[in-house]
Amino acid sequence: MVMGDDVDMEAEDIIETLRKKFVRVAPVLDERGRRVWAAAEAEALGYGGQGLVAKATGLARTTLYREGVRQAKDHQPSVERIRRVGGGRKKLTIHQPELRSALEALVDPTTRGDPENPLRWTCLSTRQLAATLTAQGYRIGRQTVAHLLAELGYSLQGNCKTTEGTSHRDRDAQFHYIHGQVQAFQGRGQPVVSVDTKKKELVGDFKNGGQEWRPKGNPERVRTYDFVDKVLGKVNPYGVYDPVANVGWVSVGVDHDTAEFAVETLRRWWEKMGRVRYPAATEVLVTADGGGSNGSRVRLWKVALQRLANETGLRITVGHFPPGTSKWNKIEHRMFRHISMNWRGKPLVSHEVIVNLIASTTTQTGLKIEAEMDHNLYPKGLRVTDEELEKINMQTADFHGEWNYTILPST
Repeated sequence: MVMGDDVDMEAEDIIETLRKKFVRVAPVLDERGRRVWAAAEAEALGYGGQGLVAKATGLARTTLYREGVRQAKDHQPSVERIRRVGGGRKKLTIHQPELRSALEALVDPTTRGDPENPLRWTCLSTRQLAATLTAQGYRIGRQTVAHLLAELGYSLQGNCKTTEGTSHRDRDAQFHYIHGQVQAFQGRGQPVVSVDTKKKELVGDFKNGGQEWRPKGNPERVRTYDFVDKVLGKVNPYGVYDPVANVGWVSVGVDHDTAEFAVETLRRWWEKMGRVRYPAATEVLVTADGGGSNGSRVRLWKVALQRLANETGLRITVGHFPPGTSKWNKIEHRMFRHISMNWRGKPLVSHEVIVNLIASTTTQTGLKIEAEMDHNLYPKGLRVTDEELEKINMQTADFHGEWNYTILPST
């Protein structure tokens, strides 16, 4: 598959190579010679070449285009006069010295003291910026706007998820506690798993982000609109990941993502993988997020775990991550991200395709995943009474017992 980041890296390599070449040849060429060389390089690169050469040399794309047309019409050496040093049209910023500050005020109005600027609430395209500056009395086009933004240090960027919100005061202490539990379980040869739900996925010929290798000009055809297919619906992948063995299990549910579905996935992992890998196991440590179907406050989660403990005879210890730290769950970056990369650019047209794509996910470090469909129904809104909750054979830890607890088989 061809990723967007790979394409950007390739373009940057080309620009850097052109820049080095231009630095070498520019001192021995006059102005005309530099334009001819640059236009020839752009023509050799093909589609998009003028943009790459313009970024590498600082020459305008319009100059490269005119030079390319002139070379195509006349291959004879030019005898036109070379301008003297400093000749030619002056930059707009010389004639309009306030242009830079006016542009920057539009791009970042908050830091420039104008949070109510109407362009604060637009996508800030170069055309919109040029139109607004023109309305303010400046003479400028969208291409010059792009050049000035680059000179000012701006670039097109997406959002970056880094802000986690308010942190719990015992956040770090809980991580240390879970780490100690993991080491203790692994030291005793007992299984440790990470669990979580992957985001819901539409089933059908819908667009799936990313790119893959296909014959040129023949992209995969998908639906224009992402309306849920009433027959195929959506799926809820729920996973169990064993970081020591680097193996995982995924149940692909067709109904609601409930606590019963989460524990059923844990049960299937134990029956299909865990029991085989840990035949002498008497307990298991489950690390999970603090919310969702396996949340620390979900009563049904604990009731379902009690049933699983009774069936398997295992002592089930649970350690929940503190609020706002779900991205640190190992299953997220060691399993789910690789599944997303594996099916990137591929429409999830059927349940069989989804299961096969998940099961075929591997990494250079040896990740292996097993997956299957779960066609059971898991109704929402089931209530657990106080009496049912009291029947759970649960031991809470001295440190944050609401996050750390062990459910023992009932005698």
